[in-house]
Amino acid sequence: MESIQYPTGKFAAKGAPLTPDERRALIARIRALPGEARAAVRGLTDAQLDTPYREGGWSARQIVHHLADSHANAFVRFKLALTEDAPTVKTYQQDRWAVLADVQGVPVEASLSILDGLHERWSRLLESMAGEDFARGVRHPEMGDIELDFLLQMYGWHGRHHVTQVTALRAREGW
Repeated sequence: MESIQYPTGKFAAKGAPLTPDERRALIARIRALPGEARAAVRGLTDAQLDTPYREGGWSARQIVHHLADSHANAFVRFKLALTEDAPTVKTYQQDRWAVLADVQGVPVEASLSILDGLHERWSRLLESMAGEDFARGVRHPEMGDIELDFLLQMYGWHGRHHVTQVTALRAREGW
């Protein structure tokens, strides 16, 4: 069920392992995210970028900066899982990150540029992985042991989730 907070629905992972076709589709979604994010905010004024997508929610600007923060963490988690045995990853306080000085009033282009380079590298890494690599995983302090197949699904959903929050805001406001 769609809502303002979850316009694409809440995240629900399919059981692992994913099929090669499912992985290819999710990797394509991750590869496409920077262009989708750029299109979602194209032409918005600073006042529009600073409009929350819902009451109590983040602004479009915060969402774009959050995507860069979150996906940088995701990229590192994939690299750790591929180079270490079940490494413990660090959590972070995303709501606190969203109000730091590197977000407030900072042009979204700063994070869009990060997403461009980050997703190019991340997509190439994902495309190079063998099926058994997706069974590797990390230990998350709150979620426990999680495989890369799960993270691939989560981040494939995550980007589309946040971009849709911005595009839905634009549609509701008639921007």
